[in-house]
Amino acid sequence: MLSLTQNIDYHAGYAVTRTGEARRPLPFLVSSMLGGAFIGLADVFMFTAAGPLREAHDPWFSLVSGAVFGMGLILCVFAGGELATSAMMVFTVGAVRQTITWVRAGGVLLFMLLGNLLGAIVLSLLVHWAGVVEPGTAAGAFVEYAVHHKGVDYSVLEMLARGILCNILVCLAIWWATRSTSEGSKIVAMAWCMAAFVTSGFEHVVANMTTFSLGMFEGYEAATLAHAARNLLVVGLGNVVGGAIFVGCAYLVAHKTEVGADEARVEVGLPIAH
Repeated sequence: MLSLTQNIDYHAGYAVTRTGEARRPLPFLVSSMLGGAFIGLADVFMFTAAGPLREAHDPWFSLVSGAVFGMGLILCVFAGGELATSAMMVFTVGAVRQTITWVRAGGVLLFMLLGNLLGAIVLSLLVHWAGVVEPGTAAGAFVEYAVHHKGVDYSVLEMLARGILCNILVCLAIWWATRSTSEGSKIVAMAWCMAAFVTSGFEHVVANMTTFSLGMFEGYEAATLAHAARNLLVVGLGNVVGGAIFVGCAYLVAHKTEVGADEARVEVGLPIAH
């Protein structure tokens, strides 16, 4: 298990690695498309698994939705795919530690979001052709409900707050995964944190790319470009705040507690704990 300080150092270096990958634009775009598609697959899994429960008014509907969604982040980490929401934390640590510039962080993040969007659209088109979420199916009814809920029902403040809360959990999953040396622990962290954000109704910009793309391909009324743009912009901003400030900056400050602990141990003749 890495200490907090070691994990901060890891992410400062990881920011260099992830932004450096963008020096090869086409491979980086494909990797980002994979990240968007992996989260999209989790979205489709959620619609098909929990759609019948929603139709039946089953109280386990929300929990099942969350329980299956973790597959997306697990695929991104273990199969390999660039995901913009976790980069919001990593790039902030790197920029504050000055291993990368803020301009570099912002530019690569936007490129990554574009790749995530393209991956979500391609996946959604395949799902549309497969007829998995078409009108008249339980999964399709769930998609229709979701795009209306996300595009019409939420106020700007609600979307912003839900975006912040969502990416706190996503970035904590990655923070936990990079501190741990156990593959099983990494999977548990990602599954639990994803289950928490989905079950609680928080908002993830990359997942919503697939939700609105599916809604548009299926012709659901609330799935308009205007509703999609409003949701993705506000939720995306919330995700940035959640990952960058509430996780990245919070740990940049919090890890200094270990410095104080080490100083205290040295004063009394004890070895440094980490």
